[in-house]
Amino acid sequence: MHLRGVVLPEGGELRDLWVVNGRVRTRPVPGATTVSDGGYLVPGLVDAHCHVGLGPRGAVDLPEAVDQALADRRAGALLLRDCGSPLDTRPLQERLDLPRIIRAGRHLARPRRYIRYLGVELEDPADLPSAVAEQVANGDGWVKLVGDWIDRDTGDLAPLWSPDVLTEAIKVAHEANARVTAHVFGEDALPALLDAGIDCVEHGTGLTDDTIELMARNRTALVPTLINIENFPSIAAGADRYPAYQAHMRDLHARNRETVARAVEAGVPVFAGTDAGGGIAHGRIVDEVLALHEVGMSTTQALGAASWAAREWLGFPSLTEGAAADVVVYEADPREDLAALRHPKLVMLRGRIHD
Repeated sequence: MHLRGVVLPEGGELRDLWVVNGRVRTRPVPGATTVSDGGYLVPGLVDAHCHVGLGPRGAVDLPEAVDQALADRRAGALLLRDCGSPLDTRPLQERLDLPRIIRAGRHLARPRRYIRYLGVELEDPADLPSAVAEQVANGDGWVKLVGDWIDRDTGDLAPLWSPDVLTEAIKVAHEANARVTAHVFGEDALPALLDAGIDCVEHGTGLTDDTIELMARNRTALVPTLINIENFPSIAAGADRYPAYQAHMRDLHARNRETVARAVEAGVPVFAGTDAGGGIAHGRIVDEVLALHEVGMSTTQALGAASWAAREWLGFPSLTEGAAADVVVYEADPREDLAALRHPKLVMLRGRIHD
């Protein structure tokens, strides 16, 4: 097949790309059929924080997980970093019509310190390093920790792990060539996670000037899941038994967009993730891109955070010679108006065209 258009992120003049056996070719291929002529060719979008296999009531069955992945594909999200799922989604990875899924195994948490039945609950926090090793073996190069959650004894967000345990656990992952990320809402868990060398922070609503500076210096990524943070007021409304937690969540929500804007300005690598699964529907990656633009990213930065920059971060090339032919074509330039992302002209995954 043959495609012609403006290839992002380079932009500029119209270029020609060919697709052979699901791979991009940059040199002419005789006899190729032109499937798209004109428009803007964008490396397949990335949802860097979602949960294929998770629904509002916990784990879903495989057919529903397939529907979730198809919703993402329709939105142009062709690469998904699944940040923890109670369902083994490896069968979905075998299907050529579904987005590529990078699995992080299951969340690692403590008893009564996360959503029930979602993660692996460790009675003894000293078991975290061995649990990390197990999830490394079961995942695709990522491990997901629960960094903080409500402590019902104190009535507010609090860290789950000691600094020593975190340091050892993250060392175990790094020695196995895996990266570690953590769910973090509040302020208190962040210093120990960052000092231990964590690779990414999810949500990060409690970032301060000091922890933002540390993330920027260490090139620690942030996936702020902006559209999910909009649920904080409703979460707080249902927590009347814990007034300190309630007030904390409302405060984190009120200043979140300013927090993320400071992280962007400081040079923290920021990527787009929806937190789909549970309370957020799949297929909303464009909403997250728009939200990143609203907090201060340029249109090109926000698009890159859900396309070529995110792909590079996750180890997947864009539309270069020999790369997988994962491309979304748009009639209008999304760098001029991100709303163009809502209207893909063509979605090609692994060299196959999908409606």
